Amino acid sequence: MQLTGNITAENLMTLEAYTKWRKANKADVIAHRKLRSIRLGEHLSLQFESETTIRYQIQEMLRIEKVFEEEGIQDEIEAYAPLVPDGTNWKATMMLEYTDIIERKRELSRLIGIEDRMFIEIEGHPRVYAIADEDLDRENDEKTSAVHFVRFEFAPAMCQALKAGAVAKIGCDHTNYPAHIEIPADTLASLAGDIR
Repeated sequence: MQLTGNITAENLMTLEAYTKWRKANKADVIAHRKLRSIRLGEHLSLQFESETTIRYQIQEMLRIEKVFEEEGIQDEIEAYAPLVPDGTNWKATMMLEYTDIIERKRELSRLIGIEDRMFIEIEGHPRVYAIADEDLDRENDEKTSAVHFVRFEFAPAMCQALKAGAVAKIGCDHTNYPAHIEIPADTLASLAGDIR
């Protein structure tokens, strides 16, 4: 899978080429995804996206749905490509995970607005709160969604600090889900690679 900085139909693999590539490289992509995953408390996880994770997602969707027509390929690109970080930010899929249906329903009603209370705190800088669900609103007056898409946008000085090795924390200050942790060094090193 060649990273180009811009996902287009022309630089995706054909279904046949991807099937061969997938057999040899799936474990590496899973390891990359795991490195970029952060668990915050018992029920919240974030999967920080990259060009690698999004290319893989698009190729998987094309493979599963057996899409090979230009329009279908473009639809998948338009759905997922906005989740690739673009040099001054981190983008993540945020998931609220409750296995019990009754507990999930109760907690999703208690956690309305949680996506807006997610933050990154870079050493020596103020908190940066998530910009959530830019594509569509994922909550209503009764509950929040179990899945949100969040973006953390950094000022130039924050980007420089990340590139220089500053420590960073991730957290949530929602009344019903207060939590924060220091981002593990190996995960932070991977995320810092998203910053120009």
